[in-house]
Amino acid sequence: MPIYAYKCSACGFAKDVLQKLSDAPLTDCPECGASAFSKQVTAAGFQLKGSGWYVTDFRDGGGKKDADKAAGSTSTSGEGGSADTSAAPAPAASPAPAPAPAPAPAAKGD
Repeated sequence: MPIYAYKCSACGFAKDVLQKLSDAPLTDCPECGASAFSKQVTAAGFQLKGSGWYVTDFRDGGGKKDADKAAGSTSTSGEGGSADTSAAPAPAASPAPAPAPAPAPAAKGD
């Protein structure tokens, strides 16, 4: 059974009410008796739990874009057919080897 948030527009009294889906909405305020008691729009307060659900499921509406990005594939645009390389990472350059130390000068002994 869902919990509905109600608020009276006459006196400002607010209350959460546990009701069946088939129950008629409340109209009379329990505080002031006015017929100005109405349901409020609230966010859903539930989470999907279990081994088959992830926090990121259905976040962007499809998930295919994220899979393509993770695989490193590039997409082609509809105009001109050129590949989109702006999101491709630059290849990593290997560091140059360190130069060998210079030989010490020879001592002159006359």
